[in-house]
Amino acid sequence: SRAVLKFSQYTGANAMAGRWMPGTLTNQITTKYLEPRLLIVTDPRTDMQALKEASYANIPVVALCDTDSPLENVDIAIPANNKGKESIALLYWLLAREVQYLRGSLNRANPWEVMVDAFFWRDPEELEQKEKDDQEQWAAPKPAEDWSAQPAGGDNWEAGATGDASWDAPAGGAAADDWSAPAAAAPAEGGNW
Repeated sequence: SRAVLKFSQYTGANAMAGRWMPGTLTNQITTKYLEPRLLIVTDPRTDMQALKEASYANIPVVALCDTDSPLENVDIAIPANNKGKESIALLYWLLAREVQYLRGSLNRANPWEVMVDAFFWRDPEELEQKEKDDQEQWAAPKPAEDWSAQPAGGDNWEAGATGDASWDAPAGGAAADDWSAPAAAAPAEGGNW
């Protein structure tokens, strides 16, 4: 993901974004063999093969763990939401900033000039569509509504009540308010439904 690649760019780490090749940490014959000093994992559940290999090679593991993450072979668990792309980007931004602080290349008194937005992954098609929508919005403004025009229909309050309606009359007529009247006769059994 973009967050992992940006983290490796600012810290000098080797990024392994994408599919994990089995044997990367244990099989010395393969061309992708690595001997890292530390393994940072985004999700222990999906990166279980990497965790297993790191335990065989005695490599310490730092993992971003959600509430449902297994903690087997994890040395340092950072409690975090590891499902949302914005959350993952923010976590890697914080880790990269902290590494810069610990190395002494960034002073804690000064804010880091790299915005967290640089760690977000954005779909290029989505960005183009947003720019197109913004241009259309500014190009064709909506016509202003004319509030001074007289509305159509019977909304003229000065004319008074229309027809012979009276506020003192019952709502449904006199029969609607007579609760003592007998109920309408029910149809006989087997009658017309």
